[in-house]
Amino acid sequence: MKKRMSMSMLLGGMTVIMSIIMISALFANHTKSVKANEEQTVQTYNPTETFISQIAESARQLGQDNDLYASVMIAQAVLESNSGRSGLASAPHYNLFGVKGQYAGQSATMQTWEDDGQGNAYHIDAEFRSYPSYYESLQDYVAILRQSYYANTWKSNTSSYQDATAALTGVYATDTNYNTKLNHIIEKYNLTQYDSPSFQQTYTGNLVYNSYRQQYTTQDTLAEDIAWAQR
Repeated sequence: MKKRMSMSMLLGGMTVIMSIIMISALFANHTKSVKANEEQTVQTYNPTETFISQIAESARQLGQDNDLYASVMIAQAVLESNSGRSGLASAPHYNLFGVKGQYAGQSATMQTWEDDGQGNAYHIDAEFRSYPSYYESLQDYVAILRQSYYANTWKSNTSSYQDATAALTGVYATDTNYNTKLNHIIEKYNLTQYDSPSFQQTYTGNLVYNSYRQQYTTQDTLAEDIAWAQR
């Protein structure tokens, strides 16, 4: 009788131990899975890539319409605005290119770094244009680059985006390494893909600017957004 009870107790104890081991293993695997997912989420988020996705298609269309390199336009926006995170690029100013002066009577005074042309940096307070959104900033940039002063940056006057970034150095910006920085951004994020028309532009005709999405879309998409807004 005692042997049977001992055997039963032994088997019961082993069952409990095995259950504890299995539960611990399952919990450990679940913890690893959650941790791995969290690490993957952190690793996949890139603020520069997110910023580029917000302006790339608008830059592509504006570049196509105005004989400009969208790759250079996007790279300048990334560099000048710290990927849209600078105080000047954030709401309510949306100035992506560090353009000085006023826009429709609106401006913001900010501290900025300048280069004396010899590689020596110093800072000053300057008045910068303030825009309603990213799109007006992109449009204004295009208007500036289409002036004859910047003719050496146009596609029709260059053989590659490197020619355009070289022409901007010491002219658009005082930074003597301006073209090197722009070229690095263009190469790192494969921005030359935006120098060609998109598939949609090629096969469905010109796109239109959609203020509801702050980017270019088809006329049908714009019509749908207008109808939705007027419900």
